[in-house]
Amino acid sequence: MAGRAAKPPRFYFNLRSPYNFFALHDLEREHPGLLDRLEWRPFWEPDETSAELLAAAGGQFPYTPMTRAKQFYILRDVRRLAAERALALTWPTDRSPWWEPAHLTWFLAVDAGLGREWVARAGRARWLEGRDICDPATVVELAVETGLDADAVAAATDSAVLRERGAAALLDVHRDGVFGVPYFVNGSEPYWGLDRVPAFAASFADAAPAAARQPAEAELAVVGAGRTTDMSHAGGCG
Repeated sequence: MAGRAAKPPRFYFNLRSPYNFFALHDLEREHPGLLDRLEWRPFWEPDETSAELLAAAGGQFPYTPMTRAKQFYILRDVRRLAAERALALTWPTDRSPWWEPAHLTWFLAVDAGLGREWVARAGRARWLEGRDICDPATVVELAVETGLDADAVAAATDSAVLRERGAAALLDVHRDGVFGVPYFVNGSEPYWGLDRVPAFAASFADAAPAAARQPAEAELAVVGAGRTTDMSHAGGCG
């Protein structure tokens, strides 16, 4: 009997997380070719419709309440991490968190060959420009800048096809045991958190670090609080 095909190395990202933002920044700077070798998979807090589709498929999203003390810690931690990278972050205010518009747009971007460009534009908007990427109008504006069709993006949350693709992506989160971002998997080995980025990169025998660290570039800023989800903490997700 033929053995089961090995899964490609995977990267679970989201457009909310400051730790994901830093992880992508560090990988772009230290291992610029590695991200091309990964299968990118989105991770986000589902709305009611997505949660129902996920449940119908036999999955569930890993909700864990976050304490107020932890929230204040994250503010300090993210400020330190940004300063270490010479990044002038703007802390976003998510007044009405709704992550479907930005994350379902990811699938449209992938279809257009612009997946990484969309992640970069959304992350730059959220973390360097103070934009609200939960606002559908903002998502449309950013997507058009990236080269996507405005009408398709505006209709993304009403698209049964995209909703099903989103539910399938969240089912992957469930099946891979992902509980936060950044989360990487190489073979059978998982790596969770910003502080595991070097170990994940080292798991590729030919992934030597860049010869010299380059100055931080705003262009490298990428991805990203919904309900009470433990998606934010030191070295983990946020």
